[in-house]
Amino acid sequence: MHEPLSPDDVLALIPQQRPFRFVDRLLALHAEGAIGEYTFREDETFYAGHFPGDPVTPGVILIETMCQTGLVALGIHLLGLEVPREEVARTVTLFTDCQVEFERIVRPLDTVRVEAKRLFWRRRKLKSEVTLSLASGETVAKGTVSGMGVPRG
Repeated sequence: MHEPLSPDDVLALIPQQRPFRFVDRLLALHAEGAIGEYTFREDETFYAGHFPGDPVTPGVILIETMCQTGLVALGIHLLGLEVPREEVARTVTLFTDCQVEFERIVRPLDTVRVEAKRLFWRRRKLKSEVTLSLASGETVAKGTVSGMGVPRG
């Protein structure tokens, strides 16, 4: 068992970067789950075409947002409990599956919160129950996401 990585350590190890990074801060990180937040900027590249004059965050981006906290950040944390940081840094989390239902839209400048609960973690495979909410607490989407850590090649 290794010392837990701090939220700042985990953020530093997340391979996704702007313009495809959708976690600004990690508010909680433990063996059972994670909580992350992201504020969608007005200049996100996808808003130009989705939809001009009435921008809406695409559902696939919202799923990516849920995965970056519920799979990538949580997976880095869990793996860091088992192996040295150097090995964690040589591992990338790949998405494998999701089942998500959407309830409302997200607009530019909205801050969202991802709450992830670990359902399954074994041999670098992770499945999490995730809820995406607006800062007001209104649920945007919820479901499950799955992924697995593989060596960078």
